[in-house]
Parts: sequence; C-alpha cells; structure tokens
Amino acid sequence: MNNRYNKPIPCGWFAIEYSKDLAPKDVKPLTYFGRDLVLFRTESGEAVILDAHCPHLGAHLGHGGEVHGENIACPFHAWEFDGRGFCTKVPYAKNMPPKVVDKQAIGRYPVVEVNQMIWAWYHPEGAAPMWEVERHAELHSDEWTPMDTYDWQINSIIQETGENAVDIAHFVTVHGSPEMPDGKVTIEGYRRWTIMDSQQHAIDEQGNVDLSGENYDQGRLETYSFGPGQTFQKFSRMFDIVMMGTITPIDDQNIHMRFSFSMPKQQTSEHTLYANAFRDEIVRQVGQDIPIWENKVYLEEPTLCDGDGPIARYRKWFDQFYAA
Repeated sequence: MNNRYNKPIPCGWFAIEYSKDLAPKDVKPLTYFGRDLVLFRTESGEAVILDAHCPHLGAHLGHGGEVHGENIACPFHAWEFDGRGFCTKVPYAKNMPPKVVDKQAIGRYPVVEVNQMIWAWYHPEGAAPMWEVERHAELHSDEWTPMDTYDWQINSIIQETGENAVDIAHFVTVHGSPEMPDGKVTIEGYRRWTIMDSQQHAIDEQGNVDLSGENYDQGRLETYSFGPGQTFQKFSRMFDIVMMGTITPIDDQNIHMRFSFSMPKQQTSEHTLYANAFRDEIVRQVGQDIPIWENKVYLEEPTLCDGDGPIARYRKWFDQFYAA
C-alpha cells in the first residue's frame, strides 16, 4: 500500500503529554516524529525526552527503564543516561567506553512545560528552537476551570487538518453552519491568526444546539496558530470558553490531535451550560471532519474557486515549517 502523503514531518514545538500525567520517576515509551522515544521525569521534577534505544545493545529505555536521580537506567545492563543524552554510568565497567566519554550518546529533544503540557522541539536536522511555545494566561489561572481534554489519532498530516480552518466553505457543507464566516487573516512569521464573525446555531436553555436552521446567534471566533503544532481559540458569545489545540506527528502519515477546553469559574451556571454545549458541538464537528481527512488525497494544484477561502495563502505560510 502506497503512502497517501509525500511530505516530510514539519519542524516545530509539539505537545507530548499532559504535565499531570507524568509524575517524578515515571517512564513512558512513545512514538512521535516517526521515531521511538522515551519520556521520563527525574526525581527533581524535570521532564526529559530522548531517543529510545540504548547505544550499548539497543534496548528500549521506555520498556523497563528506571529513573535514578536525574538519570534513566537501561533495563538491559543498567547503563545510565542524563537529560543531555550523555552516558553517566556503566555500573560494571572499570573504564567508560571511549565512544561515550564526554559525548552525546543518545539523541535528545529540547523540552519546555507550559500550558499544563510537556512540549518537545523537533527538527529533522537537530537545529535549535526558532521560536518559543506561546503561553496562554487562561491555562495558568486559578480563575479558569481545569482543562477538559479530548484526543484523537488520525490518519492524516498536520497541513491537511490546519487547512480546515481557512477552508470557510466546508463550515456550511460539512458542519451545517448557517453561513460562511466572514474572517480576516493575519500572518507574521511563524504566527497566523484569524478573527471570524458569523451566525451560529442557537443554544437553548437546556444546552442543546439547535440544528433546525431556524434560530441563530451572532458569535466571534478568534483562532491563533503558533507554528504547526499549537493553536488557540477563543469563543465569545453570551459565554466565554477557550480551547488549546495541539497536533503532534506520530509519523509522516499520522497525527495525534488533542483539544483542551477551559472556561471562567465565575461564569453563571446558565452560561456554563451554553459553553459546554458549544464544546460538545466542536468535538462533534471533529467527528465529521475525520472521515474526510482519512480518505482524501492531497492535491498540490487544487482547482479552487473564489469562495473557498485563503487556502493558497495558508499553504505558502505552512511551507516554512518543512526543513527540506
């Protein structure tokens, strides 16, 4: 079976795990960027991501490896490696092997923790980070609710799912929106944001979205992208809710998408009901998009019309994240 996509994995910051799901001394095997990885948290609390296989005889550090202080010990022969990927200990050797003395023995990934998540920088040639992960004040505030999270593994690539946001016609044809949104797109370097005002389906007093096509409310959606792996959306109607969307490449054909929602704690119970209904509608729409993403092909030269939205502009912006 041929691969559906012929594009490299883009470079950028990508969400790897929720911070709350990695306690000190935890070790997890992962597959992202088409690579086997190991994620662990040292005893002092630092999150570390390394390539998974020990350079000694190839054991996977994520399957049985143990955290010893600030290092991870291989499950096979207990060689230890620090957060830089340097071998710090071979417990039974009289002398350290010359191949690892004062050298990086295992590939490592720059890591930051922000917005309640652990992020890794990926670049196919190992280049240093070119921008920072955007910090969202709402996700660091006690005045906002704990994140309500949803995730999907999808047979698609980041460029395809991101293009969804500028393909304004599909909001009507796929999601049944009352009208095509009226949006303004701004691009600055690795950042891109869109502000869209449009009619949206009304939500009744029980929190049900009215899909009859008879009742509408006016709403505003602000969408921000920071590189290929981080988006942030603010929904403003009679209620407030924010969503951080993260998309991480599993390999060059598959992605891991996570949506994390939060809303003000002081919002009225009625407005909270509306916000929850709106969240559920966003999640429902992802379910409508997935079968299209998983069965379409990427056309380098699509036949576009004047109502499609700024798809060509989006593609030009996204090209900067392909290192090749």
